[in-house]
Amino acid sequence: MLKTIALDYIANGENSGVEFKRDDIRPEQFARKVVAFANFQGGFIFLGVEDDGSISGIQRRNLQDWVLNVFRDKIFPQIIPYYEEIAIDGKKIAVITIGQGISKPYVVRNNGREEIFLRMGSRCELASREQQARLFATSGLLHVEVLPVPGTSIDSLDLSRLDFYLREIIRDTQIPLDKESWTLRLIGLGFLVDDGLGHIVCTIAGLVCFGKKPRSAMHQCGIRLEVFNGLDKEYQARFDTVLDGPLVARRDMQDGHQIIIDEGLIEKFSNALLPFIKVEDDVVDATMQRGKKWLYPFEAVRETVLNAFAHRDWTQTVDIEVVCYSDRMEVISPGRMQNSMTIEKMLAGQRSPRNPLIAEVLKDYGYVDSRGMGVRTKVVPLMKSQNKTEPVFELTEDYLKTILPRKAE
Repeated sequence: MLKTIALDYIANGENSGVEFKRDDIRPEQFARKVVAFANFQGGFIFLGVEDDGSISGIQRRNLQDWVLNVFRDKIFPQIIPYYEEIAIDGKKIAVITIGQGISKPYVVRNNGREEIFLRMGSRCELASREQQARLFATSGLLHVEVLPVPGTSIDSLDLSRLDFYLREIIRDTQIPLDKESWTLRLIGLGFLVDDGLGHIVCTIAGLVCFGKKPRSAMHQCGIRLEVFNGLDKEYQARFDTVLDGPLVARRDMQDGHQIIIDEGLIEKFSNALLPFIKVEDDVVDATMQRGKKWLYPFEAVRETVLNAFAHRDWTQTVDIEVVCYSDRMEVISPGRMQNSMTIEKMLAGQRSPRNPLIAEVLKDYGYVDSRGMGVRTKVVPLMKSQNKTEPVFELTEDYLKTILPRKAE
């Protein structure tokens, strides 16, 4: 780091990515700072700088060895830091650069305990249970979709949908005949699980895909659809509803073809959205039909929403949100991307579903591309060809927002 850059950081004070400390800090305190940065977005620790930004300089002998020993003995998984010393006004300070970790969560090991810390503004705080779950999910070490949903049971699932899924979708020749055999089979499929207290309950994936009323047991299972006349959210919405139901439709066979006898959440959403993404001509043509103009490619919208279910973070207690404005549509999928996935990698076609069970069910039914490359092969090309524009992606710690610009009139 250049001296001028270091001085700029010091002048701007401590924040989410910068920490000042004397070099007499205790090893476990230093380790907490490092872990908090690695579990967040990385940052810089300046040793030999006071909290007010004044430079006291390095006092500890062999500081680099001390720092590396803390990284080795107190922090897990192992992080290799970048250490450098900078001379300022006749004194030396040390700058330790910590990148955003790709093996989250990082822990501090001290006195036989492991603790997880997060950077919160200029403070380092113990991660809550929910924050820890998100870190595990982000790293791919925990698939939240297989966690138990309290208060549910096999009776919370629609067995007629599951029967059709086994019989007609995945062509299983051994269909369960009673409740006991259904229970064993659904545990094997990952749709039921022992909650550790002696109860067999639904997993998140089982409830989302095949639950009778998913939102009654888990509030964030639905889709919120809002429509506004202007460019921003207004007090009075043109349309505002939250849709509930199992992700997939109840189907049956008729004359060798599948027919839908009870819509799933996907179909409910599609039907609710249609009036707001297409407009009819004022005049009737020679066939007594009104021409239709699509404001957005329907398949691009559908793919974006289905991707939200395949990749959303179920530890976030909010619904997937679809908002239509006068110039754009926004699809908000709760949670940031997991592990090292980025928007650039997604656009390049890299595949890494956060919820593989849900993604597989969607593929089995043909709702999504079996290759898992819908953004690259559908969303982007359809927006380019039909709307003459490209989708915009915004990623924060809390959500991935996909913005689809409306077709010019």
